[in-house]
Amino acid sequence: MKYSIIVPVYQNEDSIPKLLINLSTLSEKLNHDLEVIFVIDGSMDKSQDLLVIGCQDMKFKSKIIIHSKNFGSFAAITTGLKYDNSEYSSTYSADCQEPTSLIENFYEILEKDKVDVVFGQRLERQDNILSKIFSNLFWKIYRATIDSDMPKGGVDIFGCNRAFRNELVKLEESRSSLIALAFWLGFERRTVKYSRLAREAGKSTWTFRKKLNYFLDSLFSFTDLPIRVLLSGGAIGVILSLVLGSVILILSLYGDIKVPGYSPTVLLILFFGALNIFGIGLVGSYAWRAYENSKKRPNAVVSKVLRVKD
Repeated sequence: MKYSIIVPVYQNEDSIPKLLINLSTLSEKLNHDLEVIFVIDGSMDKSQDLLVIGCQDMKFKSKIIIHSKNFGSFAAITTGLKYDNSEYSSTYSADCQEPTSLIENFYEILEKDKVDVVFGQRLERQDNILSKIFSNLFWKIYRATIDSDMPKGGVDIFGCNRAFRNELVKLEESRSSLIALAFWLGFERRTVKYSRLAREAGKSTWTFRKKLNYFLDSLFSFTDLPIRVLLSGGAIGVILSLVLGSVILILSLYGDIKVPGYSPTVLLILFFGALNIFGIGLVGSYAWRAYENSKKRPNAVVSKVLRVKD
C-alpha cells in the first residue's frame, strides 16, 4: 500500500465507532490506497472485538496486532511501524482528537515537498482550563530543559516516509521517548500546526504518572542537565563550606567562639547530606537506565497478529 496509519489502542472501546468512521472517510480521500495497523496494547476492554467486527465492513485494508500486555503507546507505535511496508506512514490517536485533515496534510507534504518526516504541532486544545495550564507548563519545561526544537504545545502524532521509518525502528532504546528519538534522528522535516479536538467519548488514560515518566525518560535519555545541575550544586556547596569554615576558623582564633556551635554543624550536615542523597539518586537513575538497556529486552512483545482485511 502507498499509505498506512498506525493506531495504538488502549481502553478505547467508546471511541472505536468514531475511529472507524474517520478512517473510512480518510481512506476514500486517499482512493482506498490505505492500510490501517491497529496495535492493541494490552487493552482489557472490548476494543479488540469491536475492531475485528467493524473492520470487516471497511474498504481499507487492516491488520490488528496484539501486545501480550500494556507496554505503552510509544512501544505500540513502534510495533506498528515494524509491521508497516507502505511508502508513507502516519500515526493517529484512537481517541480521535486529531482531525483527519492533518493526516492528509502529512501525506501531501511528504509527497510534494519531498521531506522525510512531518510533525503535528498543537496550537490549542479543546480541554478544560486546568489541563491546558498543566500541558503548557509541561511543554515549556520540556523545551527549556530537554529539546528546544520541540514545537510549542508538544507533538502527539507524526508522518514519515519509508527511509525515516526504517531508521526509527532500528533504535531499540529502553525507557526512552519515541518523539524525542524522531527529533534526534534529524532528516528533512516540517511542522504542521493544528487545533486539537475535544474528546467525544471515553476518558484519557494519559495520567499524571505517565506524563511524569515521559518527562523523566526524555530528561535522562536526551540531556546531561541533571548531571550539570548536580555538579553546579556540588561546586556551590564546596565554596559555601570553605567560606563558612574560614569564618568559623577566624572567629575561633580571635576567641569569639568559645563553645563549638551546634547550629552551623547541623546545617552543614543537613546540606551536604541532602546533596549526597540527591546525587546518589541521580546516579542511580542513570545506572538503572543503562542496566535496562544492557538486558536487551524488547520494548514490546506481540502475542498475535490478525489480518482482518487484505
